[in-house]
Amino acid sequence: MARPENITIERHITAEELQERIKSLEKDVKVLQRLYFIKYRYEGATVEEAASRVEISKPVAYIWQDRWNKEGYEGLKPKFAGGKPSKLSDDQKEQLKKILNKRDDWTTEEIKKLISDEFMVEYSLKQIRVIVRTFGMKLAKPFPHDYRRPNDVEEILKKTT
Repeated sequence: MARPENITIERHITAEELQERIKSLEKDVKVLQRLYFIKYRYEGATVEEAASRVEISKPVAYIWQDRWNKEGYEGLKPKFAGGKPSKLSDDQKEQLKKILNKRDDWTTEEIKKLISDEFMVEYSLKQIRVIVRTFGMKLAKPFPHDYRRPNDVEEILKKTT
């Protein structure tokens, strides 16, 4: 036999406002799932029933409800720690960006060597690509140049036509 529900759900917004938020957040799945959980609690479902409907564990459901009761809607938004700090400072990144803008035909290997020589920092090639994308730059395969092509090919073409 299940024990009776001891914790009540705080009604920070009306059920209609809750439904509107659910409709507007259909693309943000994490918040949407949490709002559905709160909606089921508004409708009178127990924590265990609401957790089962949104397919989460009971302890997670209690965490969500506690965050809702303390912070309202803001408590349902995921809180990310921010990840590992960058090996390069913001000033160093700006310096790197200026150096990279001087040329437009860098390879990831060359950028890796540049970072290693200039800033004494080692990055993987994958991370180099991530850094370059954050600068708004694009990576592409270089256009192949035929080593047999003469430098004055346009003039030769004009003479023959």
